[in-house]
Amino acid sequence: MYFYDFPIIGSEAELPIYLVSVGLHETQPHISREDGYSYPQILYCTKGGGILKIDGCTYSIKPYMAFFLPAGCPHEYYPCEEIWDIRWIVPSGFASDKLLKGFGLDEPQVFELGDIKILEHHFRKIHDALMSDSIYGNYRAAGFLYDFLIEFHRLISAASSAVTANTAVIRAVDYININYTSEITMEQLCEAAGVSKQHLCRLFRSVLNVRPMEYAAKRRIQAAKELLTNTDLSIEEIAEETGFCTGSYFCKLFRRYEEMTPSQFRKG
Repeated sequence: MYFYDFPIIGSEAELPIYLVSVGLHETQPHISREDGYSYPQILYCTKGGGILKIDGCTYSIKPYMAFFLPAGCPHEYYPCEEIWDIRWIVPSGFASDKLLKGFGLDEPQVFELGDIKILEHHFRKIHDALMSDSIYGNYRAAGFLYDFLIEFHRLISAASSAVTANTAVIRAVDYININYTSEITMEQLCEAAGVSKQHLCRLFRSVLNVRPMEYAAKRRIQAAKELLTNTDLSIEEIAEETGFCTGSYFCKLFRRYEEMTPSQFRKG
């Protein structure tokens, strides 16, 4: 079984992310591209085995493994068994590169995936959308593509060494969630996470794209927004309830992150 979907790209090219191509081949043929491909590609294996050559390295690609190929990256891959079932997704769009980079997909990589049932579900939804609707199918496929990329990111994060990093971040986040109404120091967060200050800052940047104390401030603002919406407490009382040292500091940070004052937020 095989299929190659190349939707006609129209106004959906204005979307932040959209689909250029999707396909699968149960007996994947030999592919060699000295100049790479015009778009980034995500490929994964469901059955059989094959070989990937990239950056002077050779990788054996087995079931539940994937590889990412950036645009313009020279590569070669071919089967080493009679069956080598490969599926691929090719995204584009003005936000595509930023999204992929945010998911750690900015250089050629090989991944272990684990359970791919949800990934396969999104893959099939993309194909079905294109087959069932020739007018709006690619718009629908763009939504399923986003779901696919989020699930792919979840799988590679869970299967990589980043799982250790996530454990430290989870411990720090749990500490913040329990103690945000009180003063929190970096020393306390590091003790809770079991890592050094420098390492914790790097982990927060990598996993959550914020600094630890910035995350704590945002957690307090999240709680403050609930109180502004559901209570008649004064601004000063809410600042105290959510762990801000003063009402003025609370208002300053609220305006920084929400681009409005607490009073404006309360008015809706």
